Amino acid sequence: MNTHQPALPRACGSAKRMRRLTARWTMAAGFAVVLALFSTPAYVHHSGAMFDLSKRVTVSGTIIDFHWTNPHSSFKVSVPNKDGTTSVWAVEMNSPNNLVRVGWKRTTLKAGDKVTVTVRPLRDGTPGGQYVSIVLPNGKVLGGEQSRQGEK
Repeated sequence: MNTHQPALPRACGSAKRMRRLTARWTMAAGFAVVLALFSTPAYVHHSGAMFDLSKRVTVSGTIIDFHWTNPHSSFKVSVPNKDGTTSVWAVEMNSPNNLVRVGWKRTTLKAGDKVTVTVRPLRDGTPGGQYVSIVLPNGKVLGGEQSRQGEK
């Protein structure tokens, strides 16, 4: 009489291993999703490649609106053209946190203010650019650019 029990098929061991692998992959996938959700600002933020850093343009006009928001504050200036028409220049700035450090306040610009603005223009020729400095209606000059390597 044979009292020897036959060995369990390998499939039982494989099923346990498969469950462990599935659990690991599920945990890794969940971690990847959480990481992606929390890193969204890093990959959503654009570069400054749209601005021509080798040029500066100065325009004078009237403030249309001013947005004191993160990640970039911005304002629009209505600038009269030589032909009698007007262009709206969109100016992108730094964050409010950085602007406060160089003298800006939420109330620095108001619609209707007459200003002179210096920007690094958009490469595609659209009216607008990256803020370099501004002369306010009272004559005060604010320059809020970050120093850039190789720039004069």
